[in-house]
Amino acid sequence: MVPVTAGEISAVELARAVESGEPIQVVDVRAAFRLDSGRIDLVPDSSFHNIVGSQLAKVEDLEGTGIDPQVPVAVVCGKGSDSRILASHLNRLGCQARSLSGGMGSWMMLTLERELSPTASLDRLVQFDRIGKGALGYLLVSDGEAIAIDPPRDPSAYLAAAEASDCSIVGVADTHVHADYISGGPELSRELQVPYYLHPDDACYPYDGRPGTIPFEPIEHGQEIAFGRSRLKIAHTPGHTDGSVSYLVDDQAAFTGDFIFIASVGRPDLAGKEQEWTLKLWESLELARHEWSPSLHIYPAHYGSDEERQSDRSIGSLLSELRHTNSSLQYADREAFIDWVLAKKASFPDAYRRIKAVNVGLLPVSEEEATELEVGKNECALGGS
Repeated sequence: MVPVTAGEISAVELARAVESGEPIQVVDVRAAFRLDSGRIDLVPDSSFHNIVGSQLAKVEDLEGTGIDPQVPVAVVCGKGSDSRILASHLNRLGCQARSLSGGMGSWMMLTLERELSPTASLDRLVQFDRIGKGALGYLLVSDGEAIAIDPPRDPSAYLAAAEASDCSIVGVADTHVHADYISGGPELSRELQVPYYLHPDDACYPYDGRPGTIPFEPIEHGQEIAFGRSRLKIAHTPGHTDGSVSYLVDDQAAFTGDFIFIASVGRPDLAGKEQEWTLKLWESLELARHEWSPSLHIYPAHYGSDEERQSDRSIGSLLSELRHTNSSLQYADREAFIDWVLAKKASFPDAYRRIKAVNVGLLPVSEEEATELEVGKNECALGGS
């Protein structure tokens, strides 16, 4: 007999099920407009159903809903409360439904660990994938020491990976002050009593120039950060922000933040300085084209879709390949590039201004407010890609 009560499925269980090819449906019971700021898009559209909870509660059979009773269902709401009631209701109608524990809040915080091939001086290289946001971070391990790059406000996955590697995190580095999520870098550095690395040009609120209050270790172009037997070389690559940097290791890998993505580049219009920052973006791209090795592996801080993934689900590509596939890298004429960028100017979430203020220490937020601010995929790439 099909149970009428509903169990729960965690965000990681749902993600792993979809990634392994298990058949599963998602029934999102939030109002349709909520989907604009974020939804579970790992499943194909044919397996995704948006049925408002008040309507679903009145359904007496599955006909017309699109829901297949033979395929397991994950029911999703904002925080995981309404979904438990509605999953039980679906089970009474003959489904195999479970509630997503924590709702979309837990989905947006989910971080999956993916192993990358380490460079010559690294023992381990881990990519952390926040699939709800399309955000990426990294842990670089060398001789018992590690550097964390672009950690989220919940750094537990980084700490667990460091423990598994029997190493100590000796530094935390942000590629820039993020606009789409609250950085865990400052808090992690305080907790571990290690440096928080940031370029000083990003240590202010870009909308009015107010200086931030977050303590940080200033870095500059050409500087190197030593850990284990490895070194992070800093390249100042402004354009997305004034203080954007890329971290290079062994001339084999570049952690480019929101500078170079797999399918695009970081948009220069998030602070109302698109003319000035577009010029800086061009100069940064010229630096990468002329000074970086084509065999450098590019690892960004964001991605736009699953089309950017490798076969192992990781995100990254050789610079030589991106020169042929990433249209932003193919412009040889500065003015043509500037025209192309400015033609793509678009709106961005109002929350980005508040997140920037949080990340430079000018705005305190509660955990609940932070979760609300971070809902939705990133919109940091030019052209939305």
